[in-house]
Amino acid sequence: MSFYRRKEMSAITGIYHVNGERVPHEHGSRMMKELQQFPADDVQTWSKGKIFLGCHAQWITPESIGEQLPFYDLESRIAITADAIIDNREELFERLQVKHPDRKTMTDSELILRAYLKWEEDSPKFLVGDFSYMIWDEKKDKLFGARDFSGARTLYFFQDRSRFAFSTTIKPLLALPYIKNKLNEQWLAEFLAIPVNFESVDPSSTVYDDINQVPPSNSITVVNGQAKFTRYCSFGQEEKLKLKSNEEYEEAFQDVFQTAVTSRLRTHRQVGAHLSGGLDSGTVASFAARNLSYEKKKLHTFSYVPVDDFVDWTHKSRIANERTGIEATINHVGNIEANFLDFNGRSPYSEIDDWLNTLEMPYKFFENTFWLKGFYEEANKRGIGVLLNGQRGNWTISWGPVLDYYANLLKRMNLIRLYQELNSYSKRIGVAKSRIMPQVRKKAFPSIYRLLDRSEPFQFPMIINPEFAARTGVFSKLQDHGIDITASYMPSAYEVRNRQFQQLYYWNTTGTYGSKLSLRYALSDRDPTNDLRVIRFSLSVPEEQFVCNGWDRALIRRSTKDFLPDEIRLNQTTRGVQGADGVHRMVANWETFIEELHQMCKDPRVAQYLDINLLKTAILTIKDEPRPEYAFDFNFRILMRSLIVYRFIKTI
Repeated sequence: MSFYRRKEMSAITGIYHVNGERVPHEHGSRMMKELQQFPADDVQTWSKGKIFLGCHAQWITPESIGEQLPFYDLESRIAITADAIIDNREELFERLQVKHPDRKTMTDSELILRAYLKWEEDSPKFLVGDFSYMIWDEKKDKLFGARDFSGARTLYFFQDRSRFAFSTTIKPLLALPYIKNKLNEQWLAEFLAIPVNFESVDPSSTVYDDINQVPPSNSITVVNGQAKFTRYCSFGQEEKLKLKSNEEYEEAFQDVFQTAVTSRLRTHRQVGAHLSGGLDSGTVASFAARNLSYEKKKLHTFSYVPVDDFVDWTHKSRIANERTGIEATINHVGNIEANFLDFNGRSPYSEIDDWLNTLEMPYKFFENTFWLKGFYEEANKRGIGVLLNGQRGNWTISWGPVLDYYANLLKRMNLIRLYQELNSYSKRIGVAKSRIMPQVRKKAFPSIYRLLDRSEPFQFPMIINPEFAARTGVFSKLQDHGIDITASYMPSAYEVRNRQFQQLYYWNTTGTYGSKLSLRYALSDRDPTNDLRVIRFSLSVPEEQFVCNGWDRALIRRSTKDFLPDEIRLNQTTRGVQGADGVHRMVANWETFIEELHQMCKDPRVAQYLDINLLKTAILTIKDEPRPEYAFDFNFRILMRSLIVYRFIKTI
């Protein structure tokens, strides 16, 4: 077998004519033309009769420089196009018996192809990293591909009886003459009816009728015009890790997390990281900065701070400006080039059109959009190839919900341990046990407390037009999937965590914006706290390692003793809150914002989808004065969500 020896984050495209007709050259060109808006180190295509493949390449890793993608291997008669960075290279080298001289220059796409040749459709099970790829197996007349377990890279597709087309982004598919730019009303109904930040309970659907996506953790096989999905990765009850001491758990944590971080530093360019004043981003930055020091590289950190004239209105347990804590981490860790950014002049409102253009769909997470996109822009200016974050940390490395754990102790009647823990926790946070215990009882026996509570339960405002909801049957569908459309039920942290790893629709949001922003700014967005090995390790650690001796998030606090300053590592009383100055930033544009909301309420295009009467009431509540505390007010939130949908619908 012969391969080119020189992976990257890329945009990939392809067309497969199931009926055997030759793919018109113009169709492939149309798809590739839509990718020209993104920077590229190389653009290549490959076609053979009924199959066309394309790759709009951005070289991130050393091995990716000069790589040929798409690549067709004459011996195996297999072609591949890939958007991938594979992190468990050493493990794959051993499993695939790759010769040592070949390992340093071997590309990630070659590893994927070799894995397919050995394990065929089981091959994605063996890959750790961020990837989407498609393989054309000419001998078997089969198209096969996969998307990584958490959907960190997007992969959209169109299918009818005679054609299958795929792409990293949506616009190349819409450029094909047989794909319609038509709104998927079922997707929109779910988007509007679901109160939390994911879009749809169908992880394969999109906002367009004709376009679907490969769900996270799934492979796709196209044979004889039929597409089949297979879920290759799932998380169940992981076998519990049994070590002899706390120290051994700490060493095991450090080992698996260092492996995850190190594998994400593989770039010939500079390395950056999001850095707040918290445990997760601080841990990522600390491990990365230490490692980079051996390579004579600095870690470039990007930290958001509010604008200068903002007055923090949040509760004393929250910190809107985390600069002091961030500086403590920077000074303790060392080898960091810090960037504090306030993005003065930007707001959630000012960024709507740009985000809609980038995401190609409506979105809900508007609160932090102005600084999130700003980080990518600044990283691009500084030659960053890899931008680290710790987004999944709450569910992995810094897991440890103290009150939920104590509730479990109470339900199991483990009262001696509960008393010991409560006593320690009370002393650490400076709050009497008599104030903590009612919260524990409420979490332990929520159904009893709901019966005793005679107050009107909170319900998230329902912005969907009732007639539209009835026509699509959205409420019944969401109920069948266990979605609380009122957001009045407060699940335990354990329930939320289980859903995070079992329900694929939770993964799509972060994967979509991470994939598309990284493509736009020619860098790779990587999260070591979301590493498959880190997740499996975290799920295997006994609960008493995560909550013990009055410490929540205990394992990471102990494991970072030499990595983080104590004011960050041992802080249990305050937490950072980002985006608290969102409305404050909109003061100069408040009248324009309110006027656009009024225009929205008059537009018949959105009246069929949104509850206009509800929105008019919400406008009356906030229109007179842009109070800073509106940043997390439900009226403001539903109006911003509705406005984003309104702007998107106008583009259809």
